[in-house]
Amino acid sequence: MPVMVLSNCFLLPGCLMPLFIFEERYRLMVRYALKADRMFCVGIRKRTCGDCGQEEVLPYTTAGLIRACVRNEDGTSQLMLHGVRRIRIKGWTQEQPFRIADVEPLVTEPFDLDCVSELQRRAAMLLPPPGAAVCEVVDLVRKTIECMRNPELVCDVLAYHFVKRTCTLKSLLSETCLIRRYSMLISELERAAQDRG
Repeated sequence: MPVMVLSNCFLLPGCLMPLFIFEERYRLMVRYALKADRMFCVGIRKRTCGDCGQEEVLPYTTAGLIRACVRNEDGTSQLMLHGVRRIRIKGWTQEQPFRIADVEPLVTEPFDLDCVSELQRRAAMLLPPPGAAVCEVVDLVRKTIECMRNPELVCDVLAYHFVKRTCTLKSLLSETCLIRRYSMLISELERAAQDRG
């Protein structure tokens, strides 16, 4: 799968990420993806190796589907990437002109639905209350999760919109236990609620 390497840019399943494509290597990558299966992932830059200039990438990310793409007259593009599922990068099959990774799906462990439903309810109750400064966005997210029947996607959507700390987002991406993912999400929502006072 083609990989766009960015810093602290986390896509989660069920979420949309707008991207502006201007670097030549990523223009080539998008053309490649559009001719193939419209898929690529955003690899999160861990650090750049000083000796070789090579970017080290975290092994966990989300496979994304290009839902819409508009090419501008200057060759740049604007696109919307839709997160499909967690994946693990196993290695690299191509480095230039853009990276292509050998990937495998990251499978969520079986979970107790009653336990997860209770955690989902707790997480939803920790969202900022109606009337807060960000009420339109929160209301839209609240309405969206009310219609969703997949507790894993609910956790991902809430994390995408409300978790800001990079260390937690990294952990959420790599965690295969949904109960632990909800626990991390709830901790972050509680922290935000305390900050709101």
